[in-house]
Amino acid sequence: MFSFKEIASVTLTLFAVIDIIGSIPIIIELRKREGRIESGKATIVSAILMIAFLFLGESILKLFAIDFQSFAMAGAIIIFLIGLEMILGKDFFHSDPESKSGSIVPLAFPLIVGAGTMTTLLSLRAAYSLPNVLVGIVLNLGFVYVVLKGSAYIERKLGKSGADALRKIFGIILLAIAIKLFKTNL
Repeated sequence: MFSFKEIASVTLTLFAVIDIIGSIPIIIELRKREGRIESGKATIVSAILMIAFLFLGESILKLFAIDFQSFAMAGAIIIFLIGLEMILGKDFFHSDPESKSGSIVPLAFPLIVGAGTMTTLLSLRAAYSLPNVLVGIVLNLGFVYVVLKGSAYIERKLGKSGADALRKIFGIILLAIAIKLFKTNL
C-alpha cells in the first residue's frame, strides 16, 4: 500500500508546486507588515484546504460536468505557467497584498494552497494511491511549518542569490512535471 517511490514523487511534486522556498521573500514581507506569521494556523488551514480538495475535488468537477483529463490538462497549463514564473521571475498570478489576515490570506490561500496545488492534488490522486498522496501532503506541510517558523533564519543563510537559484531549479522541475501531465492526459 505505501510506496517510498510514490511518496517521494508526490512529496517532490507538491514541494515544487507549493514552492515555499521561493515564497520566502513574500513570507518575510508579510512578517514585516503583520508583525508576525502564525505558522501553526497557516499550516492547519493549508492542511484543511488540501485534504478537503483532495477528497471533494472530483465531486466539484462532476458538479460542473468536467472530466478529469480536461482538469488535468488545465492543471498542466497552470503548473507550466508557475514554472515559467519561477524561472523568468515574472508574476502571472497575483494575490491581494492589502489583505490584513496574513496567516490565512494570502499565506495559506493562495500562496501555499493555490490553483496549482489544487490541480496538482487531483492529478496526483489519479496517478498515485491515496495513502501515499496523504503522506506527501503531511510531509510538505511539515516542511512548510518549519520554513514559516524559521523564515528569518533561512533568509540570512540563503541570501538573495541562493533563494533565486532554488526557485529556478524548482521552476525547471515544474516545467517537466507539467509536460509529463500534458502528455499523459492528451
